[in-house]
Amino acid sequence: MATKTIVRTDNAPEAIGPYSQGVGFGNIFFFSGQIAIDPDTNELIEGDIERQTRQVMANMEAVLEAAGLTFDHVVRTTIFLADMDDFSAVNEIYGGFFDDNPPARACVEVSRLPKDVLVEIDMIAAHPAGEQG
Repeated sequence: MATKTIVRTDNAPEAIGPYSQGVGFGNIFFFSGQIAIDPDTNELIEGDIERQTRQVMANMEAVLEAAGLTFDHVVRTTIFLADMDDFSAVNEIYGGFFDDNPPARACVEVSRLPKDVLVEIDMIAAHPAGEQG
């Protein structure tokens, strides 16, 4: 029977509320949205959308690794943007983390994000053949 597994790493920002960085159930993992916080300093990465997107993806990579996963295991993402005009810049950086078989994705503009960041991304991933790391 599948059980719930909490994913936690010091290599990504700590959860700042009643949620986990990630939760696994069986071979499916749900990763909370990451924003541009440097896990070493716990400070927001100021600057343009490119800097923030790179930090978000680095944070996501850390929580994936904590679950024994890589970007190859990601099956679904959601990108939340403060400004849809940033779509192309985010898309270029985001796309560099995936091979020829990228995950399904949604991208939406929202009125506001935590700490007034420009981008937040969450992910769902799966271990192949039901194996859990």
